[in-house]
Amino acid sequence: MRVAITGGTGFVGRHLAERLTTAQAVTISRRNGVSINDVDALTAAFQGCDVVAHCAGINREIGDQTFRRVHIDGTRAVVEAARRAGVRRIVMVSFLRARPDCGSGYHESKWAAEEIVRHSGIDHTILKSGMIYGPGDHMVDHVTRAVRTLPFFATVGYRERTARPVPIDDAVDVLMAAIEGRIPDPTVAVMGVDEMTLGEAIRRIARVAGRRPAFIPVPAWTIRVLAQLTEWAMVVPLVAKAQAKMLAEGVSQPEPWVPQPPTDLRPSRPFSDERIRAALPEGRFGADDLRVVRWWRRRRTTA
Repeated sequence: MRVAITGGTGFVGRHLAERLTTAQAVTISRRNGVSINDVDALTAAFQGCDVVAHCAGINREIGDQTFRRVHIDGTRAVVEAARRAGVRRIVMVSFLRARPDCGSGYHESKWAAEEIVRHSGIDHTILKSGMIYGPGDHMVDHVTRAVRTLPFFATVGYRERTARPVPIDDAVDVLMAAIEGRIPDPTVAVMGVDEMTLGEAIRRIARVAGRRPAFIPVPAWTIRVLAQLTEWAMVVPLVAKAQAKMLAEGVSQPEPWVPQPPTDLRPSRPFSDERIRAALPEGRFGADDLRVVRWWRRRRTTA
């Protein structure tokens, strides 16, 4: 079986590619010269593939990489290319709480992409995944670098929301089951085995990273402001606006409701110190993470 992986150099796509053999995986990303919006290039890349694992996505908009362009137009191009190439199945990685009319461009565009796949006429599985963590993620990585940089950490609101973190190995296990056609429902929720408050998840990460910052509860609107500021100021923001909404409402239940995979295919690995430790990054946030510093250094190099 040959599997084309969109977003093949991203977090989930990269780990899926590592699970497959070189002969089985066709990785597709901007880094190897294939645009998610180029139907002809995608069609050529999909030739000879049985399944497309559609893992491409962004959690913030940068320049022409908008939610509409990547999630909606990109998914429409993927479906058309899959149809032209004779691909038999599409497996799409979406977000647990992707839904329409909720005030978040990320959530709404992910939902629109789901609808494109649902109405494609191609056999499919949509995986509405919660917070996925592991080496190179945006969860353990950002929390760890933040607590190494600052003596405090802001938590959202005074009523703590909950999450069910999904280890990347479990997420790839479910992806493989979907690729192989072992998940009977067309849309399923992928959630970790452990449910905890977001504050507890952050405290665990900080403890494993050897830090004990002061935790300060703040209103949700302040996190939204922080998200906007860090999207403007940082190359990879401390928190994106889409993530601020996730923090404000929790990530432990699908919205709208969908079933989980069969019991034997659900994530089962705990949110343990061992798995957190394996995902810890090097270093902390510094000047190199600021857009203006990167711009200034490029300018000096080319001057």
